[in-house]
Amino acid sequence: MDTVTLTLLNELFEEIQKKHDWKAGMDTIFLSMRGSFVFDNVAIYLIDPRTKGLEVAYARAMGRGKNAEAEAAWGESLANEVITTGKKVIKEPMLGSEDPDRLALAHLIGFPLFVGGKLNGALVVIRFGGPAYSMQHIQMASLQAFWAATLIERRDLQEARAELDSVQRQMRLQDDFVSTISHELRTPLGFIKGYSTSLLRQDTTWDLETQREFLNIIDEEADRLTRLIEDMLESARLQSKTIQFKFAPVRLDALLRDVATRIKTHRPELKITFKLESLTPIQGDAMRLSQVFNNLFSNAIKYAPGAEILITMTTAGDYLRVTFADNGEGIPEDYLPFLFERFYRVPGERTVTGTGLGLYICKQIVMAHHGNIWVESELGQGTTFIMELPIDRPQI
Repeated sequence: MDTVTLTLLNELFEEIQKKHDWKAGMDTIFLSMRGSFVFDNVAIYLIDPRTKGLEVAYARAMGRGKNAEAEAAWGESLANEVITTGKKVIKEPMLGSEDPDRLALAHLIGFPLFVGGKLNGALVVIRFGGPAYSMQHIQMASLQAFWAATLIERRDLQEARAELDSVQRQMRLQDDFVSTISHELRTPLGFIKGYSTSLLRQDTTWDLETQREFLNIIDEEADRLTRLIEDMLESARLQSKTIQFKFAPVRLDALLRDVATRIKTHRPELKITFKLESLTPIQGDAMRLSQVFNNLFSNAIKYAPGAEILITMTTAGDYLRVTFADNGEGIPEDYLPFLFERFYRVPGERTVTGTGLGLYICKQIVMAHHGNIWVESELGQGTTFIMELPIDRPQI
């Protein structure tokens, strides 16, 4: 191999390695080498692990067949032959063919793609109208097949690594959840046990005011324990999709004000500002939507104590949009994509109790309404939860 060719190949391989997207790497391979090896179309067929059939994973029309790009079946029969034999297959037009349509004079060459040592697909290259493939062209196409298989293997490894990272993150979340839930269960049980034991002591007499104080604490901790257990059961039912929703016309503005009124009876110091448009009712489950609003209020109270909560409601196309905004400390950007995952809690946040189930429950309820919910936040500027629900709910 001469120095010029070696230099060109080295530059090409370095360029391919820089590509994060495997299809962009494929483009680099085929576009860069087309100056020395002219072809019109290229396609990669991969074996579907479930159906065992062939699927087009990558296709590119570059030359005279570009207008026929939609006709992806031109290489499928050759790909099947390559897969069957496990070897290179070359198809040339019949000798003496003089069809004036160049697209009818196809020179095809197919190479097996081995990924991880197993036959995983085929690379098909087509040239319309000749000339026939030379030995140099075949060698260059073989090199393309090798690099295509390498990129596919790299893609599979990246996907496997991402899946493994996701599984490991879920395992960590569940481990954290077990630790958190143990603490969350023990705390109210400890209060209930401690104060009830104190009331039952035979050697001490408590005045009525003290008894009432102890009983109020027991009552509050029992409610806290009940909510915790309900959240756990609710998240499990939502995950398994066994909850039955009861849809009926709902005035969201009235529902929001009702929830806010109940919240303020327990927290009269809470500052809530409404900016609600007068909107028509939507189809929804009032009890479940109240649960979402309760969780969003609770979230703002816990993570932005003392901050004013601004609630707006407007129309956004075919959706009704509700926002909960506070001017608290905000949430680091890196954590935002995970807030609605089951069991997720912001790392390092130990001053606020919680199980990491509230926002997961919100997400599942909103999705059951064919809507969406997301969060926007900036450190030092506050956090906004945005929820969109369809004005005309699709029929299930």
